Amino acid sequence: MKKTLNIVKNALVWTIFAVAVAMMIFTIISVNTFDQNNRNLFGFKAFTVRTDSMSATDFDAGDIVFTKNVAPATLKEGDIIAFISQSDEYYGETITHKIRQKTTTATGEPAFITYGTTTGVDDEVPVEYSFILGKYVAKLPNVGAFFLFLKEPIGYFLCIFIPFLLLILYQGLMCIKLFRRYKKEQMEELNTEREKIEEERKQAAEMMKELHQLKELLSKQEGQPVDE
Repeated sequence: MKKTLNIVKNALVWTIFAVAVAMMIFTIISVNTFDQNNRNLFGFKAFTVRTDSMSATDFDAGDIVFTKNVAPATLKEGDIIAFISQSDEYYGETITHKIRQKTTTATGEPAFITYGTTTGVDDEVPVEYSFILGKYVAKLPNVGAFFLFLKEPIGYFLCIFIPFLLLILYQGLMCIKLFRRYKKEQMEELNTEREKIEEERKQAAEMMKELHQLKELLSKQEGQPVDE
């Protein structure tokens, strides 16, 4: 029974440790990869969806979407693209919307009119080629929501801080337990040594008594007084 409890306890400790490390690694990777316009892996970028502007057809807020670097001239109507918004309301933010049609800007630059499928309303500013980040190719449902949760203080506290704190407390308790065991073993060794010395002392006293008795016997046989 004790062996089973130890196995369960060790499994629980290692599970907490693995979860905490995984959360920390995931957070580091997320911060350094997701939503970084200048970061890509083999031509792909990842972005966290923050609104439901495309939830009617493709992905929801909290999903992570992946885009692939493509030549803007190869894009067509119906493609979904990620781009850096130039509108007053969302200036500088990454938007992932569907292309409605090709157009040109007032200066004659080629661009796309984009829109969110939930509302069907065109975006305020056409997307010029230079602001396109890539073409949408895949998504990971809800992973982005978890990433955003980890970035919040409560998420960090629950998923990273508390597991590591529990591990630290557990290791502290184990150290105290080991120290107590060490002291107990020390005391047991000391008591054993004391008992051994006491036993040797008793044996020595017994031998002295026997020697004295033998001396008395010899003295009586020789008719001599016994030396005290």
